[in-house]
Amino acid sequence: MTPKPQPVERLEKRLARVAREHGLDQERLRRWVSFLALCGVLEQAMQEQILGSYFLKGGVAMELRFATRARATKDLDLGLEGPRGSRVDLFQRALGLGFDAFTFRLKAQTRDMEQADTVRVNVAVAYRTRAWQTIEIDLGPASGQMIDLIDPQVAGLADLGLPVTSPIRCLGMAEQVAQKLHACTAPNAAGRARDVLDILLVEMLQGLDYVRAADAAQRVFAVRATHPFPPAFNMPTEWRPEIEALAAQLGMAETRAAQIEERFSAVLQRIAEALPR
Repeated sequence: MTPKPQPVERLEKRLARVAREHGLDQERLRRWVSFLALCGVLEQAMQEQILGSYFLKGGVAMELRFATRARATKDLDLGLEGPRGSRVDLFQRALGLGFDAFTFRLKAQTRDMEQADTVRVNVAVAYRTRAWQTIEIDLGPASGQMIDLIDPQVAGLADLGLPVTSPIRCLGMAEQVAQKLHACTAPNAAGRARDVLDILLVEMLQGLDYVRAADAAQRVFAVRATHPFPPAFNMPTEWRPEIEALAAQLGMAETRAAQIEERFSAVLQRIAEALPR
């Protein structure tokens, strides 16, 4: 049975209570609600044949798989079918459907990131016409990607009395690991330290299918053509404080940069060895 929409003030109080009871950051829980409401409207858009396909990727896909074991992220990476120029129009049509008592408004300012074949937009989310949150969304390409259907692993959602979209569509794990591996080993890898820990987190919590990861990585590296696969990896000195702080925050067993580099190099080697001879 679908929960009835509740007054905004009651939802805000319930959000604060649920966050407190489950030991969650209240704004992180608010973002999870926004992300899942957005998934709800995208699922409706597929049913209405406005969209052919979509999937979540990046940090949000990790959070909805692993909840608080994953690092927190504030922006959403979304794969949509179609050329870059048409994605914003399709996305806006989808948002117009709304979900439960949530409505969505695409803000005017956009950023075209041609090199990444992506458009960055901002979406104002409202609940029963009252402002709820604004989220930054990157609309990237979606063609030819494997999708995993995931039941969100987020504590407290049922206690909020809101409808929860499940399953949600996430980029296949092997493909996501391949993309992160490419990003953190590329010549322009500045700011990608978090991808190292994301890959190690997947190995720790879910286990890596090394054969599928190797196959996906070979394809991603060939398409992007910035550096060869398997790549060399030497952790940049400037990454070390960030990686150590984030590893400690995530409760990982190894928190020293040298330990993390050794473990990541071992994972990279196992992926490389899984390539067909």
